[in-house]
Amino acid sequence: MNTPQVVVVMGVSGTGKSTVGEQLAAVLGVPYAEADDFHPPANIAKMSAGTPLDDDDRRPWLDAIGGWAHEHSAGGGVVSCSALKRAYRDRLRAAAPGIFFLHLTGGREQIAERLEARKGHFFKLGLLDSQLATLEPLQPDEDGIAVDITPNPEAIAELAVAALRRAEVRQ
Repeated sequence: MNTPQVVVVMGVSGTGKSTVGEQLAAVLGVPYAEADDFHPPANIAKMSAGTPLDDDDRRPWLDAIGGWAHEHSAGGGVVSCSALKRAYRDRLRAAAPGIFFLHLTGGREQIAERLEARKGHFFKLGLLDSQLATLEPLQPDEDGIAVDITPNPEAIAELAVAALRRAEVRQ
């Protein structure tokens, strides 16, 4: 199976983007990148203090992720990125056309439980509501799929691979 240029595993914090992204990259045999690694120190400090990022904060972060996606567009790759707004996804697509989005979805309580159990991460539970309010789900004209986070990461990766195969058939 050929992979799309890059798969972006998206969703609010606590949905398992990193875990699923690593699993999917392993299944596809492509590099994986963690979006948190692209944040400048000022963004991490802001989120650590419980302050949501604004669009100005996100632009250089999205551009860095878009640069990585562009660099990996020929051979494929998987990157985790919240990509909460359509405008953010459009920015990523402008950098690397052909991106496929895997939107991890779940209920607020389920996600909050995951965030509370997570240790040593700069993202604070109080920011979850801000992300949920900002989230714009994938639209029908966007190449991607929404998947519930209830199954284990391996099952979610299998669903993503099946969706990628369907996307290849359409192309």
